[in-house]
Amino acid sequence: MARKLLTYEKKNTWIDRLSGITKLVFFICWSVTSMMTYDTRVLVFMLVASLFLFKISKTEWRQVGSVFKFIIFFLILNVSAIFLFSPNQGEVIYGTRTVLCGSGRYTVTAEQLFYEMNIVLKYLTIVPSIFIFMVTTNPSELAASLNRMGIHYNVGYSIAIALRYIPDIQNDFTKIKNAQMARGIEMSKKGRLFERIKATTAIIFPLVFSSMNRIDTISTAMELRNFGRYKKRTWYMSRKLEKNDYAVIITMILFMIIALTITYIDGSRFYNPFI
Repeated sequence: MARKLLTYEKKNTWIDRLSGITKLVFFICWSVTSMMTYDTRVLVFMLVASLFLFKISKTEWRQVGSVFKFIIFFLILNVSAIFLFSPNQGEVIYGTRTVLCGSGRYTVTAEQLFYEMNIVLKYLTIVPSIFIFMVTTNPSELAASLNRMGIHYNVGYSIAIALRYIPDIQNDFTKIKNAQMARGIEMSKKGRLFERIKATTAIIFPLVFSSMNRIDTISTAMELRNFGRYKKRTWYMSRKLEKNDYAVIITMILFMIIALTITYIDGSRFYNPFI
C-alpha cells in the first residue's frame, strides 16, 4: 500500500484540538511574516519555533519526507539560479562588498551568501507550517469554520475537497508510475537522476486528465444533490472557538505586528550585519 502524504490524521495533541480557522489564521500570519521580512533574526526565531511546533504536532516523517526532499531539490535550484542570474544582488542590497573567493562576475561575496541564506531561511520557516496545517486540519471541520466566519460554503467545500483528494491524486500518481515501470521505464532510485525527472514529468499529463475526470464526477454528483441551491446549510463537523483558539489567534496577530515592526524599524526589510 502506498504511503499517504500530507493527509489529515487525528492525533491527541493541543494543535489538533484547535479549530480549523485558528490553524488557518496561524498559517496566514506566519506565511505573510515570512514573505515580507528579510530580517535574519526574525527568520531564525521563526525557524526554531516552526521546528518546535512540528515536533509537538507529532507529524510523522513518512507523511512529509518525500515532499520535503522535493522542496529541498527545488530550493537548491532556486538559490543556484539566483547566483547565476544575479550574483551581485547581495552587494546591491547591503551596500558593501566582502570578497571570499573567485574573481570576475561570479565572485563569491559574503553579502551574496548572506542574502541567499535568508532566501533559504524564508522557505524553511514556511514549509513546516504547511506540513502542520495539512496533517492536523480536518478538511470538513475547516470548511465549517470558514462558513461560520461568513465565507460562503461553496468556498469552504472547494478547499475541503482539495485537501481531501490529495491522497487520491497521490494514489493515481503511484498507479501511473507502476504502469510505466512495468513497461520498462526506470523510475526507481537505480535510474539516473535526469532520466527519472524526465519520466516523472511524463506522468503529469495523464495525472491531469485523471484529476479532471474526478472533478467532473464530483461536480455531477453534487449537482444531482442540488448542492448550492440554498444560501445556508448545516454542518456536522462545526466547532466553536474556545479559549485556546482565541489565545493562539491573538498571539499570532501580535507576533506578526512585532516581527514586521522589528523588520521595518530602520526603514528597510533587510537586516544588514555588514555596517
